[in-house]
Amino acid sequence: MECEICGKPVPEHNPIRAKIEGSVMVVCKDCAKLGTIQKAPPKPKFRKQEKSNRPTNTRNRSYSRNDEPSEELIEDFAFEIRKARESKNWSREDLGKKINERVSVITRIETGKMTPDIKLTKKFEKALNIKLLEKVDNIDLNQFVNSSTGERTLGNIMKIKRK
Repeated sequence: MECEICGKPVPEHNPIRAKIEGSVMVVCKDCAKLGTIQKAPPKPKFRKQEKSNRPTNTRNRSYSRNDEPSEELIEDFAFEIRKARESKNWSREDLGKKINERVSVITRIETGKMTPDIKLTKKFEKALNIKLLEKVDNIDLNQFVNSSTGERTLGNIMKIKRK
């Protein structure tokens, strides 16, 4: 088993699961420092189930490139929203009334504590006349292959910001 960030070997009998940037991943000791270590998930309790005529719910879903988002929120969205609101001399209450959102939501978004979903982002774009979504180019992931194992890891694709 390999670290999902850097590709180093992780012991299979005792893998480290860490939550990093909102995602739980199997990582090595070094990469575990980038997030918070998670407890092992509880073992499911099995119940004896009776057979029924209902079809089983399968979660096997085929993945396609069309499922990937073609637009992405810009990195400094919080600053841009606040700057645009202040340039119009609107208070957070005024903006909240225009887009039908609570002031607390606008405050959390402007401070960067919350990321707006696509629907809310489009409300901000329309009300403030700004561009918050940018087109995302499809990247050929085959160019990011670990040379030692031949597998892709997050460490091959992204740069890790050290705090």
